[in-house]
Amino acid sequence: MVSFEYTIKDVHGIHARPATDLFKMTKNYESVVKVAKGDKEVPFKGVMGIMSLGAKQGDTVKFSFDGPDEEAECAAVKEFLEANL
Repeated sequence: MVSFEYTIKDVHGIHARPATDLFKMTKNYESVVKVAKGDKEVPFKGVMGIMSLGAKQGDTVKFSFDGPDEEAECAAVKEFLEANL
C-alpha cells in the first residue's frame, strides 16, 4: 500500500469536472483507491464519492492505493492533481 497527501489549490475545490477526469483515469488501473479528508474516508469508485468529501481550496486529502499497480497509479494521480487541482 502506498499513499500521499495533497492540499487542494483550485479555488473551486474538488468539483465535478476534475473529479470525473480523475475517475476516468483511475479506471485504467487495477489497484483499489481510497480518498480521505479528516476522519472521513471513501473508496474512489465514482465521482460522487470523492465529491462527498466536500474538499475545498486549502483542504488536505489523502489518497491511498493498494494493488498490483499501486506505484504507477499513485504517480499518475499525483501528477493529475498537481496539474488540475
